[in-house]
Amino acid sequence: MTAGRAFLDLHCHTRASFDSLSDPAAVVRAAAARGLTHLAITDHERIDGALEARDAAAALRASGAEAPVIIVGEEIRTRDGDLLGVFLTEPVPPGLSAHETAAAIRGQGGLVGIPHPFDHFRGSMSKAVETFEALAGEVDWIEAWNARLMVGDGNGRAAELAVRIGIPGVASSDAHTILEVAVASTIVVGDPSTPDGLRAALAGERELRLGRTSAYVRLVTPFAKLIQRRRGRGRVPIPGSAAR
Repeated sequence: MTAGRAFLDLHCHTRASFDSLSDPAAVVRAAAARGLTHLAITDHERIDGALEARDAAAALRASGAEAPVIIVGEEIRTRDGDLLGVFLTEPVPPGLSAHETAAAIRGQGGLVGIPHPFDHFRGSMSKAVETFEALAGEVDWIEAWNARLMVGDGNGRAAELAVRIGIPGVASSDAHTILEVAVASTIVVGDPSTPDGLRAALAGERELRLGRTSAYVRLVTPFAKLIQRRRGRGRVPIPGSAAR
């Protein structure tokens, strides 16, 4: 890690998500190999994959190898669209309003992000645009670039939104496969290892790395969903981690 700079990705999935097959330890190794210093694991409605990734990172460091700081997070389906929560200790339940979800994240001392706000193929906040301004005081970042947004001008609109409402914009991989880890990331100045540190880093100088997931890799997701469903629960249990 270059002195004073951190390389982070605030949106990444593991096999704890219904639409990913990525082993948490393999995600950590890929992130380390590709230069990330901080990685938020944000599985859908679960944090057990993030906890396993955090343990894997600690084991790597104990062996003398480099590993990113793992930030425990979650991608949460709200009634108004998806939100990201990071620095969580417990999963936040889906189905609340955006305001209720943000309050639940804040109640754990966490930070709140808006993922892919103008992606019409996913749980986008664009279905309730009026909530953007109302949420402005409760949100810590907006994905100005989501590497998985394949169609349309959603990333450009998200970047404009971030500027318009005065929320820091970030670039995220939204990785669902190992190949995607760190394909997009954000460089900040400071130490984003804590909620206060991340908030301060996002408020300062930022450089966005705007990589994009290939269409071929993007098509892996439907097959991952099919495999997960055929295994019975729609999600693969994480060995050694309690389901939450």
